[in-house]
Amino acid sequence: MAKWLLVDGFNLAFRAFFGMPELTRTDGFPTGALHGWVKSLWRLADDQKPVATLVFFDLGGSQDRLALHPEYKAQREETPEALEKQIPYIKLLTRAMGLVGVEQDGVESDDLLAAQAVALAKAGHEVLVVSADKDFAQIVDDRVKLLLPPPTANPRLGWRVLDAAGVVEKFGVGPHQIADYLALVGDSADNIPGLAGVGPKTASKWLQEHGSLEGVIAHAAELKPDRFREKVVADADRLRLNRQLTTFNLGLPTVAAESTAPRVDELLTLLEELEMKSTLIEARKRYTQPELF
Repeated sequence: MAKWLLVDGFNLAFRAFFGMPELTRTDGFPTGALHGWVKSLWRLADDQKPVATLVFFDLGGSQDRLALHPEYKAQREETPEALEKQIPYIKLLTRAMGLVGVEQDGVESDDLLAAQAVALAKAGHEVLVVSADKDFAQIVDDRVKLLLPPPTANPRLGWRVLDAAGVVEKFGVGPHQIADYLALVGDSADNIPGLAGVGPKTASKWLQEHGSLEGVIAHAAELKPDRFREKVVADADRLRLNRQLTTFNLGLPTVAAESTAPRVDELLTLLEELEMKSTLIEARKRYTQPELF
């Protein structure tokens, strides 16, 4: 069957923003992230040759998770103003490139992406999830893999594919245990506090021994180090809440599994408007001489 790329939109947008110099239009409008965004998507298309690419954006956060935990993601800093200005153009460029943009108010884009990935995999497709977010490790299987961006500290490593074996190597647990693992260690990116003092090694060891968060709670009296035994019992309900927060909602509606054609004239007009000269030159070649790419 076909290969699909599912892109975590804001994850890639932040990388494009911080990975490019502060380029601007003559009137001062920032364009650095836009250059990085378009070139990143072209690079992914060249390397992976997917039948189609879906890009997922947040509109208003997860109302379900906020109802459970009002402090969910509350610690996150505001999006830099220069990037905020570029987001509408990122979405316009994405659609003009023939890539499907997916967003739903009040629903976290990670849930939309995860639901789409699982649905495509069930239909027999191969799926690559483009994101550095460790939450997506929970949906990795024979057909769903993560495509991790080059690490900031060592960009020469390039893009890397993380499969189920890679998840075990990286986290010490399998994909089906990732939500339990995050419930125990916490997730600072989402403002989910784990069990105080429990790090990755301890959490993975417990899950290897007891299978799941419920197994860890049920065997609290046997846990080592023993100083955590009472903590696990006392925090059992909060850990279960964490598990709800770290688990994707895979029952969300998905978009049609079909590719769309680029709107070349619209794309070129946007690039001219934004004075993205080098990207415009490459776009003209790409969409009039695709055999070069």
